[in-house]
Amino acid sequence: MFKTLSTLIAGVNARSEDRVRDAFAIELIDQKIREAEASLKAAKATLASLIQRHRSEERQRDGLQKRITDMTRRAQEALDAGNDALAGEAAQAIAQMENELTIRDETCDRLNQKTVRLRASIEASHRRIIDLKQGAIQARAVRREQAIQTRLNTTVTSASATEEAEEMIARVMGRDDPFEQSQILQEIDRDLSHDTLADRMADQGYGPATRTTADDVLDRLKAKKK
Repeated sequence: MFKTLSTLIAGVNARSEDRVRDAFAIELIDQKIREAEASLKAAKATLASLIQRHRSEERQRDGLQKRITDMTRRAQEALDAGNDALAGEAAQAIAQMENELTIRDETCDRLNQKTVRLRASIEASHRRIIDLKQGAIQARAVRREQAIQTRLNTTVTSASATEEAEEMIARVMGRDDPFEQSQILQEIDRDLSHDTLADRMADQGYGPATRTTADDVLDRLKAKKK
């Protein structure tokens, strides 16, 4: 039971994290690009330091090589002059400098290898950051398109609501007029109570008229003209 609950909680947390990442995707992309640029900047500083050390080692190696060349020439001159003791001291100094030169050669080689590898890594990182920035531009364009689509969907929803409102108005306006319906009911009641029977009989010429008609008005107007 506890394992099942733990699995469910882990699933809920994962979905929540996914929703947060989706909601703030652009911000997270920009943050990751900034972090990558910071790492690239640190790598460049390290590369600059390696190049500086390599150049320093090369200068010291070149200077040591010149000292060895100079001391070798002097030792040869001392030997030629028969000064074996001084030539021996020079030989000892030359041996020490040659050993140091070997170490400095190895150091220069190691620094050069590190520099080459780090330079290649920096170039690859630089290209990846450029790709990331292009991807971020595309992601922003997609997000804007999604926002526009969301607004369009909202507009469509509003249009549907408008259509529903128009339909309701038409339904209300299409209902029977209660006042007219009341008048019709009154007429029906009068017919049932024979209140209109005398009027209908008078209209057909049976008995005196119960109400004035348009013909009566016209006859009266014609009589006045005479």
